[in-house]
Amino acid sequence: MLSVKDLKVYFQVDGGFSRAVDGVSFEIQDGETVCLVGESGCGKSVSALTIMGILPQPPGKIIGGTIFFKGQDLLLMKEEEMQKVRGNHIAMVFQEPMTSLNPVFTIGDQIEEAIRIHERIDEAEMRKRSIQALKDVGMPSPEQRINDYPHQLSGGQRQRVMIAMALACNPDLVIADEPTTALDVTVQAQILNLFKDLQQKRRMSLLYITHDLGVVAKIADQIYVMYAGIILEKGAARDIFYNPCHPYTRALLASLPSRSKRGSKLYSIPGSVPDPAHTPKGCPFHPRCSFALESCTSQFPGMSDWGNGHFSRCPVIYDKEAGKGGN
Repeated sequence: MLSVKDLKVYFQVDGGFSRAVDGVSFEIQDGETVCLVGESGCGKSVSALTIMGILPQPPGKIIGGTIFFKGQDLLLMKEEEMQKVRGNHIAMVFQEPMTSLNPVFTIGDQIEEAIRIHERIDEAEMRKRSIQALKDVGMPSPEQRINDYPHQLSGGQRQRVMIAMALACNPDLVIADEPTTALDVTVQAQILNLFKDLQQKRRMSLLYITHDLGVVAKIADQIYVMYAGIILEKGAARDIFYNPCHPYTRALLASLPSRSKRGSKLYSIPGSVPDPAHTPKGCPFHPRCSFALESCTSQFPGMSDWGNGHFSRCPVIYDKEAGKGGN
């Protein structure tokens, strides 16, 4: 469905470039849910905007790489061609619906606009399709809600509207960029279950972007762990959760709250994500890593193969636990 290879996106800053995405590669199969996980500032959203063809240029600049969607390189398409792909074949659900929805138009108008751009159908059919889209995402009383304005809806309802807009033209791939960040835990679980149900019913592919590994436990098929613009670990969800092989992945999992940790202090990763304009030499995670060796400060390792499509960029742990050197 989608194949991203060695994608590099830099931003011009004083005295040089900020390497927001620095050689990212991942794939999404037909009907698969792939989760891109990492702390804020690691390049997840920039990757998504680049796929959608809505990265502001300038200040951003695509330095290299390819993005093949169904055999066509999106980076070589003209804007007119991308408009036919965007929304119709690839759709996106943004992080904050209150800033993504237009406050002066009803939600019905905004869903219908997404359909009108790509399909020639009459107004009555368009309204029927919009109501059905709201029903599909579990919106209560869609016949009445379709005439509401965004400010009349709760946060969870606004996010359902965003999902309905994304699904209005039955896209092959949906990109969801931290769609539950601003929602409470109960509504967050509802939205995640909604994504899972819709993905299974429609056989669409889903790229889910989040900073929280705990969020993706129920929906992920494949997980890519991203840090400082680079993929540090990738593999099936089960392997990532039960056999994490990079110190960063282990640290993310250790910071999740659980019943077994009740009453104890939650773990937090020391330090912060490095400035993309001043990424440390060697492994970018080494200043925060408890496993770091001297070599980690100067050499950036390639992927170590753990088998069954599970790869990690940490030969230190690979040596200790697999009993052989990294690739």
